[in-house]
Amino acid sequence: MFRIRRIYDEVIPINKLAIAQVQAMMRSQFPDISEDDIIKLPEKLRNPLKHGFRSVLFVADDLRGQVKGFAFVYHEPALKFFYLDYISSSVQFPGRGIGGALYERLRQEALALKTIGVFFECLPDDPQLSKNPVIRKQNIARLRFYERFGARPVINTAYETPLKPGEDNPPYLVYDNLGQEFRLPRDQARLVVRAILEKKYGNLCPPQYVNMVVNSFQDDPVKLREPRYVKNAPSFSLDHSIPTDKKIALIINDKHEIHHVHERGYVESPVRIKTILKEIEPTGLFDIMPVKHFPDKFVKMVHDTKYVDYFRKVCESVAPNKTIYPYVFPIRNSKRPPRDLPIQAGYYCIDTFTPLNQNAYLAARRAVDCAITAASLVLEGQRIAYALVRPPGHHAEWSNFGGFCYFNSNAAAANYLSSEGTVAILDIDYHHGNGQQDIFYQRPDVLTVSIHGHPGFAYPYFSGFEEEKGAGLGEGFNANFPLPEQVDGKHYLAALHKAINKIRKFKPEFLVVALGLDPAKGDPTGSWSLQGKDFENNGQLVGELGLPTVVVQEGGYNHRNLGINARHFFIGLWRGMYSAS
Repeated sequence: MFRIRRIYDEVIPINKLAIAQVQAMMRSQFPDISEDDIIKLPEKLRNPLKHGFRSVLFVADDLRGQVKGFAFVYHEPALKFFYLDYISSSVQFPGRGIGGALYERLRQEALALKTIGVFFECLPDDPQLSKNPVIRKQNIARLRFYERFGARPVINTAYETPLKPGEDNPPYLVYDNLGQEFRLPRDQARLVVRAILEKKYGNLCPPQYVNMVVNSFQDDPVKLREPRYVKNAPSFSLDHSIPTDKKIALIINDKHEIHHVHERGYVESPVRIKTILKEIEPTGLFDIMPVKHFPDKFVKMVHDTKYVDYFRKVCESVAPNKTIYPYVFPIRNSKRPPRDLPIQAGYYCIDTFTPLNQNAYLAARRAVDCAITAASLVLEGQRIAYALVRPPGHHAEWSNFGGFCYFNSNAAAANYLSSEGTVAILDIDYHHGNGQQDIFYQRPDVLTVSIHGHPGFAYPYFSGFEEEKGAGLGEGFNANFPLPEQVDGKHYLAALHKAINKIRKFKPEFLVVALGLDPAKGDPTGSWSLQGKDFENNGQLVGELGLPTVVVQEGGYNHRNLGINARHFFIGLWRGMYSAS
């Protein structure tokens, strides 16, 4: 089994491993590639336009990171074409449909980027140009393969003129229009050919040779050779669906419904998940993935062990269908908590409306598993992963719970990712993300950023002020953007721009988004007036950061627009992530 995915950089270990294997395959299978070009492969991916073209790498690999094939493509965004430079299967895995899957994937990408098609070179099948019958047989096989997709050599040009007279196997220029209703105009073809010869072969092709080849394109539109090996229509029609590697991994808390507080007015209810799913699943953007279980150590990395143990024990002690609300807060002698577990609730809680029941621990613990599953999928090469969870978590601090939150799932995901690089947490809930601020306040490897209602009027009231910037080694790595009581989409977007600039300056390897949908108009816990298009604009701006991203669901309680706003946010996030790539 294998998967096809695009490699954007070498940040995560599985990408580093994939790039190293591709470099090894280049050395062994393409001896004409210079060692300098092979070494520069990671740099070409990091700085895609530095070398004239935008470099695009696809690999066929498995979850262990074993690369079974690759395709390396240049994208010319101004002239809107793809140039396929190398495509190959590992000698260990010949056949098995790897080449076809890679070529189909790059065709999908070319279409998504609105190109006029894919160009590449293929050695000739003409006995006058390829004199060795063994090599010519291989050339025929390649041309037959591409002809199945509708790609054929351009004819009536001097493209296959050898640089040195008498050289064998000068390549054809092959063109695949991706099945579009498009015939390549002569003048546009000349620009494409000049770009290929000058940017790829600039050190080999003298100017007079380039001009000769370019001027040899006289047909308007350009003519392609008639099919020679596939008599019928192409057997591989282009799949217009979203490629699997560009889908958003969706991890749903399958145990959230067990935590259902029936008291009147309690807005953090199970219907929130159903409402969101109803709107986002039909988009086709999501791929549901199973939840993995992670050891308790990952919870205790972001929460005090005493608190974690207390939370588990108190929930186990609560009778079925009973609920405990904190009502005694021992601030006078916090070093000597009460003996009884129910009364200790106020020792760990910051408010009076976050109840404890038999299932609160189980649901919150599963939410952490979902968030870390999302983080682990990003480390396996997923570009965006969404942990759709409840209860939420961003108000849960190192040793306290509150605001409907028990464990800080987004903090657990960020801490998990931090073992592989720096992380930024962007909290876009209406309420301040006091939990992750508290947890990472003295750490320089996780930047915490929160846009929220000013604590002068919005929960949690005691944190979220602009002057809270971190402490110790973490000084300067916490940023709060408190906003006034009345905020519309335009005002919010301006604040988001400032938050994004803060993140850009930090230059993180990963992004965690604490997604609150309670900035929406009519939310019972907020006072702002954002609507669907605003969430879409916000999502696009976040996506344009281009970072491997984990989204963890936080607040949002207006069931009339909750799912709609989620759909808009993810459409924008997906568009922002992939529109410029």
